[in-house]
Amino acid sequence: MARLEVNRSGEMEVFVRVVELGGFSAAARACRMTPSAVSKLVGRLEARLGARLVNRSTRQVQVTPEGCVFYERSVRVLADLEEAERAAAAGDAPRGRLCVNANVPFGEHFLLPLVPEFLERHPGITLDIVLTDEVVDLLEKRADVAVRAGPLKSSRLLARKLGETRMLIVGAPAYLERHGTPAGPAALERHNRLGFNYARAVEGWPLLDQGRAVSMPATGNVQVSDGEALRRLALSGLGLARLAAFQVRADIASGRLRAVLEEFNRGDVEEVHAVFLGQGGFLPSRVRAFLDFLVEKVRLC
Repeated sequence: MARLEVNRSGEMEVFVRVVELGGFSAAARACRMTPSAVSKLVGRLEARLGARLVNRSTRQVQVTPEGCVFYERSVRVLADLEEAERAAAAGDAPRGRLCVNANVPFGEHFLLPLVPEFLERHPGITLDIVLTDEVVDLLEKRADVAVRAGPLKSSRLLARKLGETRMLIVGAPAYLERHGTPAGPAALERHNRLGFNYARAVEGWPLLDQGRAVSMPATGNVQVSDGEALRRLALSGLGLARLAAFQVRADIASGRLRAVLEEFNRGDVEEVHAVFLGQGGFLPSRVRAFLDFLVEKVRLC
């Protein structure tokens, strides 16, 4: 009977957080516990199992071989528990709260317009959406899925490619009339190059000048926190901006923006991925349903 009094699934969940976040303090924040409570819980778990799961130091924890085995099995058990609860509650229909993080341009042009159709198809799911161009830690923000543009960094995250989009350098006709249309990469030195106020995987504007790769930094008089704000500044005639083709397709078609230096940036393409946690191939059905929906519906240009 004593074993039934132990909340083993709760212990597993805390231990999984310790491993994935790399320490007691980070796991404590994610689980809304104190670091000492997390440490004591792991200690009780080790005592009951008769095995050391982590080696502790002042700054981090190192998972032992026994801890790795227990972690992998815990991830599988927790996924099975969630699937069992879902199946018992509503048959095979995905349900529950789904936290999604996406960059602002993708959110504005794709995600938000698709929300009604997704919820009509999966009425048991509740969406919690955050739009930001900054790269967030899925574990820290407790997000299920994040949409990211540009090269992916090596991590524990899994990814599904949603497509790729050309990057264009654009300006408003009024700006180009005042300052001229740049004839080549070197001419950008005389232009107001609007950019972002946070670190990006591709910091400058990658161009080809006589077959040689060059990068022009965005050192204009305004920097902003998201791509849609940058688009609005370009539309106002303040300067040039490097933006995804899907963002400015309608603006170019209507004449509100013009693409420049096209012959110098034909290889400037960014991939767009949906990234998520899914150790061992186990995914909650609500996450799988959302990923499948994005792959089906999103068509980048």
